[in-house]
Amino acid sequence: MSEKTAATPPAAALHLPTVIAIAVVAYALTNVAHEGLGHGGMCVAMGGEPRVLNAVYFECGRDGVTDAGSRWISAGGTLTNLAFAALTALLLRAGIVRAATGRYFLWLFLTLNLLQAFGYWMFSGLGGIGDWNAVVAGWPHYALWRVGLAVVGTAAYWFVAVPIALRGLLPFLDASDPETGPGRMARAVRLTVVPYIAGGVLYVSAGLLNPESPMLVLISAAAASFGGASALAWMAQLLRNRERYAPTGAAALGLARSWPWLIAGALTALFFIAVLGPGIGLKNS
Repeated sequence: MSEKTAATPPAAALHLPTVIAIAVVAYALTNVAHEGLGHGGMCVAMGGEPRVLNAVYFECGRDGVTDAGSRWISAGGTLTNLAFAALTALLLRAGIVRAATGRYFLWLFLTLNLLQAFGYWMFSGLGGIGDWNAVVAGWPHYALWRVGLAVVGTAAYWFVAVPIALRGLLPFLDASDPETGPGRMARAVRLTVVPYIAGGVLYVSAGLLNPESPMLVLISAAAASFGGASALAWMAQLLRNRERYAPTGAAALGLARSWPWLIAGALTALFFIAVLGPGIGLKNS
């Protein structure tokens, strides 16, 4: 009896409420990085007037902002996501965070920043709407710029973001005893699809409270979560290619119940939906 218990260590368990809580924090911070630090920070840098921080948009008064400055404001969200992705990748590589829950948060935060950044390029190129459409609109050869965004965004999504995400997920999947440990694919699905659903529900719930337009729920909240992060819904299937994503042979990192993460997730969800959903007024007058 004791030998069977040792074969599947408790550390390999996945506590789904904790996974959901971590996902809520990661999705919310990715959003605030994009809207608040990205668009908001660039708004201030370009001489604009910050007016509203919302879960699905940042309103910037652009009176007196140059055309180039306005384009930088539109680009700021994605550029900030990429900057945070690079910083998070360095933290993961340095191994500073030891706790499995902290490492999973960093992995998910990195993944979301990459997927949403490259997804924005693809989305703007294909649909002719969104931040990067605003960046290239009015430029010579506008149609070619859109094609370029679509091609580069799609390529970066498939060949940069997804492989990085899957390789970063491997330490959470590979049980040392494949006979008795949780299945690799089942764990991968729990660690990707569950956050995908939780984050999508979070974004859409907050988006429904925006005071501007119901369309923002589709073109911003749903597009960024269910669209931009859609690789989380299907990329686990690529792990069937064991030559490309070979098991590490080490025991899988588990995600045990974590009350700090559960509390952080609940408070984050409350703030994101109840406060950022309607929006925070930033205008002084």
